[in-house]
Amino acid sequence: MSRVRPISFALAAVLLAGCSAADRLANVGNTPALSSIENPTTQPGYKPVQMPMPEPDRPSYNPNSLWQTGSRAFFNDQRASKIGDILTVIVKITDEAKIDNETERSRQSGEKLGATGSIGTEFSSILFGPGADASAVANLSGTGSSKGSGSVKRSEELVTNVAAVVTQVLPNGNLVIEGKQEVRVNFEIRELIVAGVIRPEDIGADNTIDSSKIAQARIAYGGRGQITDVQQPRYGQQVLDILLPF
Repeated sequence: MSRVRPISFALAAVLLAGCSAADRLANVGNTPALSSIENPTTQPGYKPVQMPMPEPDRPSYNPNSLWQTGSRAFFNDQRASKIGDILTVIVKITDEAKIDNETERSRQSGEKLGATGSIGTEFSSILFGPGADASAVANLSGTGSSKGSGSVKRSEELVTNVAAVVTQVLPNGNLVIEGKQEVRVNFEIRELIVAGVIRPEDIGADNTIDSSKIAQARIAYGGRGQITDVQQPRYGQQVLDILLPF
């Protein structure tokens, strides 16, 4: 059973690779097709966001007041606040991390057991035979050492803007946003996806929000096309990398 399972996985991978290869052969000489604009909430795998919510406040009404209940400003607010509204996400990721760890441990121990005098001589003769040295009946020693070191160094930088759509308004007023951008240059498509939860108070007066203020942020930046395809290992190599244990 254990041998059949890897073989079945390999066959499935080969079949999938064959389907993908057929699609690529059918589109030789054609530019990569752009994705159609669709409702994010109808996409396969979409799940509404559920977050811990506080107790709802009872609304209060002031009939004689010029201040509208729930308004964040005296004048009309043009910032995104409802499902379908659009805002601009300023993606700025400049992360850098460097970690160096080194440990070293050493231990040495020794034990010596012996007996002198007539009792010791008699005891050693009984255990080890005549002529045994009673002063060194047992001599134990041990040494141990370990040394380890590791380092991590990474640097990432991504600066761009993308428009996102409000797909959901949570009971506490927070907004769920999702945005996708595709740009095709010759035979290569660059994709940028942004999704997460934001507070309306963090949206700027110009209807923009910084990516660092997005909770549960999901940011993806990549591409597809001829250049990306050349940079990927062949399907056979990917299958071997998964199946081979060494």
